[in-house]
Amino acid sequence: MSTPRPIIMKNAKEISAAIAEMLPADDRLLVAVAGAPGSGKSTIAATIADQLGACCCLIPMDGFHLDNSVLEERGLLPKKGAPETFDLDGFKRLIVDLKQRKTNIFPGFDRAADCVIAQGGIVPDDARILLFEGNYLLFDEAGWASLAKHWDASLWLDVPEEELEKRLIQRWLDHGMPKEQAELRARGNDLVNAQRVMNNALPSTWVITNT
Repeated sequence: MSTPRPIIMKNAKEISAAIAEMLPADDRLLVAVAGAPGSGKSTIAATIADQLGACCCLIPMDGFHLDNSVLEERGLLPKKGAPETFDLDGFKRLIVDLKQRKTNIFPGFDRAADCVIAQGGIVPDDARILLFEGNYLLFDEAGWASLAKHWDASLWLDVPEEELEKRLIQRWLDHGMPKEQAELRARGNDLVNAQRVMNNALPSTWVITNT
């Protein structure tokens, strides 16, 4: 059986309307927003959550970064942001526990301090749409691919590699990094992760192109 082609959407407003139409009567709806680093996931996910209102809670995957001390011990600190630098098992447990209402707490991430906040967010009791955001939510590699079964719907942000490179360099420039160092950081790690994500993307419900 062939895989259904994703529906091309124009913007967050269209996605929000489509999600609202899917809302079940008495259960939680789990939606994933995925794409390469620099594709605009955080921005569009926040916009969708704002448009859906109080019934939606946004849950970034960034809260499952492994601690820098762990990454350093494993020799992975220079690759921070790659799939192997996340606590995948912990993230899987959270998805199930939130769906079954066994917990209402999820970790956050302080980008300025570059560290996880253990109790960074709370899912309100009346939140019926859980909007997950992250690079690897539709990632077809061992372990990660099993995440797809949890999503009732998913959005993939399709951005050309050339545009991603510009955005990733600008991200580090905005953090005050010198141009040469910003280019090295973006091309040596971020863009490598971006290529890996794009080359191993699972099918999605919707696609927004060049957000």
